[in-house]
Amino acid sequence: VGGREIGYLFGQYKRLKNEFTGVLTGKGITWGGSLIRPEATGFGVVYFAEEQLKTKGTSFKGKTVAVSGFGNVAWGAVQKVNDLGGKVVTISGPDGYIYDAEGIKGEKWEYMLHLRASGQDVVAPYAEKFGAKFHAGKRPWEVKVDVALPCATQNELNEEDANNLVKNGVMCVTEGANMPCTPEAVTVFQNAKVLFAPGKASNAGGVATSGLEMSQNSMRMSWSREEVDKHLHGIMVNIHNACVTAANEAGQPGNYVLGANCAGFKKVADAMMAQGIV
Repeated sequence: VGGREIGYLFGQYKRLKNEFTGVLTGKGITWGGSLIRPEATGFGVVYFAEEQLKTKGTSFKGKTVAVSGFGNVAWGAVQKVNDLGGKVVTISGPDGYIYDAEGIKGEKWEYMLHLRASGQDVVAPYAEKFGAKFHAGKRPWEVKVDVALPCATQNELNEEDANNLVKNGVMCVTEGANMPCTPEAVTVFQNAKVLFAPGKASNAGGVATSGLEMSQNSMRMSWSREEVDKHLHGIMVNIHNACVTAANEAGQPGNYVLGANCAGFKKVADAMMAQGIV
């Protein structure tokens, strides 16, 4: 779903209800949309991962990163990793994955837009254009990296992939899709004491920016990229801190899965109690 589809839905909503409200997000910039909405999920994933790395006294600066996918989330994640001083060496598609030891940035990052717009759902042309290595039918989790950001699809990273990442010294895995890691893979990461964040927490940047879009609609204002990005960064830091606090209170420090579950449940339960529903 992109701006065109949202436009059709929003147009019909206006026709039926005869009102202009922010009930749908991801709108076009000229009629109520927000800047950085397409990149927001990828930005949020990287902001969350940066906070994870800080718990170990480090950051993205100088880190090698594997990203899967080449859509909006991967595109945003690659850009923000570059902004924070890391180097992304992989993207992937249904046809296989690209390994670019020099890093995906500048013209190469912009070429991801061309791959998406082609409608062919393949990444092999990247290798042909830039001389990178293309691994047909494989996933990028066999590459030695410091950080892994699965941003493509559900169950794309299995137990074998997790073991390969751990063997190669990965220190942080942050989900950028809906349940991209299988339960068995999550167990491998947790047993190896790898920083692992579930998508229910780390993948929140997109919906968070939809909320920011609705805020702008309510105020009849349009924020700059910097303003939206600042609010998004703050939201992701707060989500990370909520996960850490909840995990610590439950006696399992560093367990982001438990932390995300407990923090989310508590927020809903507290709201229900405060409003007299329970």
